[in-house]
Amino acid sequence: MNQDNRNIFADGEIHHECGVFGIYGVPDAANLTYYGLHALQHRGQQGCGIVAVNPDGQLKRVKGDGLVIEVFNEGNISKLQGNMAIGHVRYTTADCKGEENIQPFLFRHGTGDFAMANNGSIVNYSRLRSELEDRGSLFCSSSDAEVLAHLIKKHGADSSRPRIEAIIEALKQIDGAFAFVIMTRNRIYACRDKYGFHPLALAKLGDGYVVASETCAFDVLGAEYIRDIEPGEIVTIDHHGIRSSCYSAPERHAMCAMEYVYFARPDSDIEGCNVHNYRKESGRILFRESPAEADIVIGVPDSSLSAAQGYAEASGLPYEMGLIKNKYIGRTFIQPTQSMREKGVKMKLSPVKTIVKGKRIVLVDDSIVRGTTSKKIVSMLREAGALEVHVRIASGPLKTPCYYGVDITTLDELISSRCTPEEVCKMIGADSLAFLSHEGMLKAGHRSDLCLACFNQKYPTDLYGKE
Repeated sequence: MNQDNRNIFADGEIHHECGVFGIYGVPDAANLTYYGLHALQHRGQQGCGIVAVNPDGQLKRVKGDGLVIEVFNEGNISKLQGNMAIGHVRYTTADCKGEENIQPFLFRHGTGDFAMANNGSIVNYSRLRSELEDRGSLFCSSSDAEVLAHLIKKHGADSSRPRIEAIIEALKQIDGAFAFVIMTRNRIYACRDKYGFHPLALAKLGDGYVVASETCAFDVLGAEYIRDIEPGEIVTIDHHGIRSSCYSAPERHAMCAMEYVYFARPDSDIEGCNVHNYRKESGRILFRESPAEADIVIGVPDSSLSAAQGYAEASGLPYEMGLIKNKYIGRTFIQPTQSMREKGVKMKLSPVKTIVKGKRIVLVDDSIVRGTTSKKIVSMLREAGALEVHVRIASGPLKTPCYYGVDITTLDELISSRCTPEEVCKMIGADSLAFLSHEGMLKAGHRSDLCLACFNQKYPTDLYGKE
């Protein structure tokens, strides 16, 4: 992703950058990649692509703007033959649009063609790009992922040298959060950063293998989960099977907390923890930390429903479906006029008046960003007849930018960066407001480590002047 600051939250939601997928040794690999990307669509809805290796060893690509179902069709996907492919879905930021930024990237070179896709963000990208450009490198995109390709070629000029050595040397130079899949005509490399910011898992499918950002992509294919790629590890997949190399000792197991809180699908397992179970347990802990006198518990669809169920179970209050989501208005819904923007939340969410009227409500949500969406939801519930609205957030207050692949790169629109919880409560019009503690976020996943940088400003890496 481009590292420049940008205006965010155009639709009031946090965005992840992307999801990656790779498959080796399975017939009709591109078709299966299509289904895998469809399962990862929640990680990025504005662009996608697939590169496959055909029986002649040539790398072929199809990519475009839009959803998986919009970009691919029977005609173009039939051109992607072979038993090996990688794919990518992405959320496109305002300053990183254009087909040249849609992954996977495909590079033609005398030492051998290769393709790559990434989930995450390289924090020393600007410095590395400047150094490479000074040495004559020409970049074709504004994506930070491209810098790895130039570093690989820099260290792999000798075609007789095993490519894994060039990849190892290149990975040692980049810093930040990444989950790369790299494909040559003979093999796939799955690489994860040494801090373990974002998930990348490995599965078995028939005589071949699959790697993906989330295990939900395995389920749709009937692939059998093997394990997660470890921080600092490179897994090579080829006719020998799977082999492991380490380019760095693991620094941490600092999984991005927002993967559990918001981004991942509830049916995915991340480092041995089911996402639904994590969210449900966070709701239980949230009740123990911040109980409320109320009649019912409701959640904000969709990522908060599990936490709301956990809060209800722990409190003994009924869990009700008090808000309904319009499934046909996605995260990229355009609101071109002020009057339409004001109606935007109502078009996405509708209160069930019969359920909420005359009730004291605990409203569980996963996070508060600007506070505008929370304010509108509280107002809608009151208009529908709710007597009280007690807001409970199944994560901590978002206070600082993220530089690791989540689209939070400015303080301007983070309400908790400048307001206390009491001030936020007043601004959104709630009767009370409470956030889950940082300790509760760790406890919900039985973890000793998570990246909580956007909550506590404790960044695991050097920020290279971005503070």
